Amino acid sequence: MKILLTGSAGMVGKNISDLKPKNVEILEPTIKELDLLDFGKVNDYVLKTKPEIIIHAAGIVGGIQANIKHPLKFLRENTIMGHNIIWAAALNSVRFFINLGSSCMYPKNINEPLKENMILTGELEPTNEGYAIAKIFTQRLCSYINRENHSSNFKTLVPCNLYGKHDKFDDEWGHMIPSVIRKLLQAKINNDESVKIWGDGTARREYMYASDFAGCIWYIIDHLDDIPELINVGLGYDYSINEYYEIIAKVVGFNGQFTHDLSKPSGMKRKLVDIDKLSKIGWEPSYTIEQGLKETFKFYIENAVI
Repeated sequence: MKILLTGSAGMVGKNISDLKPKNVEILEPTIKELDLLDFGKVNDYVLKTKPEIIIHAAGIVGGIQANIKHPLKFLRENTIMGHNIIWAAALNSVRFFINLGSSCMYPKNINEPLKENMILTGELEPTNEGYAIAKIFTQRLCSYINRENHSSNFKTLVPCNLYGKHDKFDDEWGHMIPSVIRKLLQAKINNDESVKIWGDGTARREYMYASDFAGCIWYIIDHLDDIPELINVGLGYDYSINEYYEIIAKVVGFNGQFTHDLSKPSGMKRKLVDIDKLSKIGWEPSYTIEQGLKETFKFYIENAVI
């Protein structure tokens, strides 16, 4: 089996590659080898390599600060990349395509678990609207291709928030968990008495260890004909931001206090995906939040310059 993986240098891509089965040939082009913003180059690459499956894990990603600061980049580049690789797959008769969405595709201010049919039923969260629109575009493009070409089998997986090995431990471009790991470790080193949390900390988030998500992708590849066109991938439970800070503090060894900066946005009040469809296909995650955080912190200590 020959699989083309876009975004192989990113967190999700590296975790997918780490779990590659022995009977799979995986193409992992660099940006120089495959410029996803250039349709001609993308089409030529797919035509030349003839993959049986494409996993689209590439994208401009970042935390709340980056999304607020660079909405144009998040919207434009993610839309162009998604269009180019999906359309090249359709033109070159690639039957199987796995498109990675995001839980930010769902409407804001929904307290119940987010079901797949809720996409485009309400207003998006403003702090990551650009990224969300790009992800909705790619999901709909896959769906329309399936509708008009019955030999196509294009799937969109909508993961909850992810964290883990190979993440960006960066204040601006990193997501919440890696940023908090870095911040709390630095506070511990500096003997700081307290650390600020953006907002009131009551917003709830569902975070899956990226290695679990990668494992789910390989499981789905073995069952592609039985997988719904659109499916959430998550844990089925969540924690508040305050609770994540407390758990990470124990992992890192930070014993100080937490204060809240109420001038900063908290984002959506809750993002918990409904996993009824996922449960029906027989897959479940292996890592608890504590286990995943310990592995992530270990990776950071072994690979970061502190």
